[in-house]
Amino acid sequence: MYHSSASREPEEIALLTGARAASVLSAALAPAGQGLASWEVHSVHHRPGAGVSVGYTAVVVTNGRSTTEYLCATTAHLTNPSAPGLTRVAPTGGNGPVVYVWRHPADPELPGLAVACTPALLSARVGAQIKATMVAYRPTSRAVVRTTFPDKSVAYAKVLRPHQAPGFAQRHRMLTGAGVPAPEVLREDPDGLVLLSAGTGADLSGMLARGMTKEKAARVFQALVDLLDSLPHSALQLPVHPAWSDRARHYAHAAATVLPESAARARAVADGVDHLMKHSDAGPLIPVHGDFYEANVLMKDDRVSCLLDVDALGPGYRADDLACLLGHVSVLDHMAPDSYPHLRPIMKTWTRMAERLVDPVALRARCAGVVLSLVAGARREDGGPWRADAEGRLARAESWLAQAREIQARRGAH
Repeated sequence: MYHSSASREPEEIALLTGARAASVLSAALAPAGQGLASWEVHSVHHRPGAGVSVGYTAVVVTNGRSTTEYLCATTAHLTNPSAPGLTRVAPTGGNGPVVYVWRHPADPELPGLAVACTPALLSARVGAQIKATMVAYRPTSRAVVRTTFPDKSVAYAKVLRPHQAPGFAQRHRMLTGAGVPAPEVLREDPDGLVLLSAGTGADLSGMLARGMTKEKAARVFQALVDLLDSLPHSALQLPVHPAWSDRARHYAHAAATVLPESAARARAVADGVDHLMKHSDAGPLIPVHGDFYEANVLMKDDRVSCLLDVDALGPGYRADDLACLLGHVSVLDHMAPDSYPHLRPIMKTWTRMAERLVDPVALRARCAGVVLSLVAGARREDGGPWRADAEGRLARAESWLAQAREIQARRGAH
């Protein structure tokens, strides 16, 4: 009997990205009398402990005619395994994961996706002739579609699981009602589609790429802290979302799927993170963003003009928000070394300012956990080089952890 778990997910990734994926996709197409002419992996989505989903560009043959389609396969637990357009593929011999396959956009967990991806349907819903472009899609989890209206104004349709959409919209209204710069909810539909206004401002990542003087870096960091300070007290009534570092062991499993030779190193980082989080001061429970890093912050001059992706807004610790920021920024020059030549001085200034606000050990241990969560994401399916990036991220996680241990050891010596 096969039981899916984080420990079995490397096998699931191997199944859905290796040669055997062809038999899974062929088995899914066969009931409709269709065949698989060719396929290639387009994207891999691995949420540790929650299954593996893979997107494919496939050439499907129907009555001798070939069409290119986007197929998705997942080992995740589905709330609606009998959804229209969904095919269940059982393992041969009974030992292996059950895989569910569908054609995009018939995602079984995102009933609003078909509307968001079909301009005619979306136009009918919003009452205007609009253009739609897919920005991001994580099968069974969420999607973002950029919509352009006739007057050239832009809005973003976020597609969520229907039961998650009301809470998501509530968070946005909570922030805008408190004067926090965040996208406004333009409409919210029962099928999980939420339309948001576009944020204004420049990406913080662009500012990091261009570099900053020490003084400017300090002003920008203070603006980020001021933004966190402005999160409404009412967010404490929202459900708690686990911080990235709380799931360090899961992310060690994920790291091991892309760097199997470094599995022991990844587990050692997770063990160290867990230990230091228990033996350091997280600080008081306060409102947190929950996914606070450069891609979710827009800037105008030296102030925050828009805060994006507020799905995890709720109770938490300032150390986690700051660690999320520092952890992500600390790997940018591994991810795109030519784009971020001026990063190190900024990191030095920001880390020094952050450790004045929270316990330095708690901060660095959580930075290690955040960076560990990013290791698996270095893997690319487009054939581009990624191994050096993944190894660099793991080494950065180890570096953060070593710094935390050193500070902890100095404390013990006094």
